[in-house]
Amino acid sequence: MKLLASLDATDRKLLLGCLAAVLVLAFVTAFFARNENNDDNPLPSTYLTGRHGAQAAFDLLKGSGYDVERWEQPLSDLASRADAQTVVIFADPVLMTTADLKAVRDIVAHGGRVLVTGWSGGHLAPDGNARPSQQFQAACKLAPQGLDALADSGEVWMVPEAAWGVDRPRDRVQYNCAGAPAVVDYTSAKGQVVWWASATPLENGFISRADNLSLFLNSLGARDGHHFYWDESLHGDTHSVWFYARGPALILLETGLIAIGLLIVFSFSRRRGPVRDVPQPVRATPVEFLEALGSLYAEAGASATAVELAYERFRRSMADLCGLKGAKMSAEEMGIALRRRFPKAAAELEKDLADCEAVVADDKLPPKKALALVQALSRHGAALEATAHTQAARR
Repeated sequence: MKLLASLDATDRKLLLGCLAAVLVLAFVTAFFARNENNDDNPLPSTYLTGRHGAQAAFDLLKGSGYDVERWEQPLSDLASRADAQTVVIFADPVLMTTADLKAVRDIVAHGGRVLVTGWSGGHLAPDGNARPSQQFQAACKLAPQGLDALADSGEVWMVPEAAWGVDRPRDRVQYNCAGAPAVVDYTSAKGQVVWWASATPLENGFISRADNLSLFLNSLGARDGHHFYWDESLHGDTHSVWFYARGPALILLETGLIAIGLLIVFSFSRRRGPVRDVPQPVRATPVEFLEALGSLYAEAGASATAVELAYERFRRSMADLCGLKGAKMSAEEMGIALRRRFPKAAAELEKDLADCEAVVADDKLPPKKALALVQALSRHGAALEATAHTQAARR
């Protein structure tokens, strides 16, 4: 509350608005987010608790003393460490690449054992021979066919999604469904491959049915001395730590960070952004200044003052031209000095100077006469300065 109290009204409204937007987005995200654990998700992932998930099978292995872990890194890393004690589970893999096929082949070549399920698992298996299923998508009680321990797992139920070719003698059919192979194992290089027509027996909703669990454990082989990997990398789960923040949590985090960023920008940019200097008031042009000054003199009845200012400026300027800078001269003395310096000056020069000196103290001087005297001084000054420049140029 102290933080809110320290903010001004505008910042407080902006902060509360952003918080409200974050809460609304969180609610909408949670409402529309896909529930990956519902029974409509067919992926047999060890992270899912739905009917088709495989979390129960994974937890059962952990609880039974199996040295098992999820594998979420590239399969090439697993292939580099695989040996005869390696067992890998690929439950309905997806998103396979050429590198993944090679990695599985290398795992088997190093003596590893793999359990693959479904149509996609048949293509992932080295020298796989998966065929389209001819059965309807219905639970099927499998019939044992082989003489191995795998075929002696007991009563097994499965919903087949694929079949297996029977044209290779090395492929040992352990169970079938209505005459189509459903559980097959074979030797490839130094390793062993076990294929199921689907992942049904290890799914949460079916692993406890009949002897499905026995089939699962027999497919993995001996527990002691082996390390088991349950692959999740081919289920689309990321290979980084951000996988654990997936779903609504990550969306909410991203939305919150964006909202905080906008709040910071809007809160500080108004006062800490580029600030322009306050524009200076526009100065009046010379003509406007003169008009304003004339209006001021007219209203004050100070025509004599205007003449006095013009006369003083003329006297200082002319004293400089005559070499008498700073000298205090009367109109008569100035006229004599100017006539001596400029013999061809205008004849009315002395008279205009005397008139200016006479009206300086006249408070009732008519504006027209004052204007005439100021203009006369301006003409005399311009003419005398021009003459002085001409004389200086001839020297």
